[in-house]
Amino acid sequence: MSQIKKLEIEMLNSNFWDDKNRAKKVMAELDILKNICQSWHDLNTHIKDLIDLRELARYENDENLLEGIENGSKKLEKDLLVFETKVKLDDEHDKNDAIISIHAGAGGTESCDWVQMLMRMYFRWAEDRDFEIEVVDILNGDEVGIKSITMIIKGDYAYGLLQSEVGVHRLVRVSPFDSNKRRHTSFSSVDVIAVATDSIDIVIEDKDIRVDTYRSSGAGGQHINKTDSAVRITHFPTGIIVQSQNDRSQIKNRITAMKLLKARLYEFEREKQRASYEKHYNEKGSIEWGSQIRSYVFMPYQLVKDHRTGYETSRLDLIMDGKIDEFINAYLSWKLEKSNSKKNM
Repeated sequence: MSQIKKLEIEMLNSNFWDDKNRAKKVMAELDILKNICQSWHDLNTHIKDLIDLRELARYENDENLLEGIENGSKKLEKDLLVFETKVKLDDEHDKNDAIISIHAGAGGTESCDWVQMLMRMYFRWAEDRDFEIEVVDILNGDEVGIKSITMIIKGDYAYGLLQSEVGVHRLVRVSPFDSNKRRHTSFSSVDVIAVATDSIDIVIEDKDIRVDTYRSSGAGGQHINKTDSAVRITHFPTGIIVQSQNDRSQIKNRITAMKLLKARLYEFEREKQRASYEKHYNEKGSIEWGSQIRSYVFMPYQLVKDHRTGYETSRLDLIMDGKIDEFINAYLSWKLEKSNSKKNM
């Protein structure tokens, strides 16, 4: 009996909703499995269409159809990579939207510029997938670039895919800010957490938080600088602080800030329950030399290398343009292999 059938039978049980947590997990797992099956069906249809088109081109000796076959094959190759990646995403939160934060580390002005470059890389990656991007907080650098940015990336499996990016990213290049054209090394950290869905019960008591308003330092023209529209929320029991300043409306910023707080509290509880909260941040490490998960070398050669998986490429231009799916897939394979090794110990 297939796993889908087993879950569907379990849902028919009259006592199914007695354990709400179990019910949510079953429904989430069923949704993931059905999504994978649909993707497999779509891939099979695509392959059959290409075979039929090839036969038609051969029968009619029509070279104009070859271009359609070539374009279809390229799309199939891309879809196969997406499918292969999706199969490795089996956590109930993998399909959620993602909150991604990037912070400048050692490297001063160069590091702030590096944050902006990484931001653009993730923007392009999300745009290629037709994901929605919402910048909720941004702090510009003193001279150039960005000191820190927090954004929500909305799309199917956004969190599952972007979890590969958690850690310190190292940049090596000849700095455009150095008149002597010396080579510089700088660092930025990336953190990713899943957006908590409405089905998740996170209770936030009024007595446990303080809400502060202030004038936004981000974009928005004269209006945004004349009103206290930005919102910062401090959660006393955990010390977690979130803020939102992207919208001109204080009310909308407060709603967004509460969404961020809910997500961070849920992530906090998940990590605590798995007794790996410290491990999560140890993996991310300090934002400095020796703690990087991935290096991007612009000079004296071009190379991007992930130090966890060993995957590397010299196509630096493509990576900085958001083509990071190979790195994501390599990470998920590495993570799955580690998980299987622990189970077999």
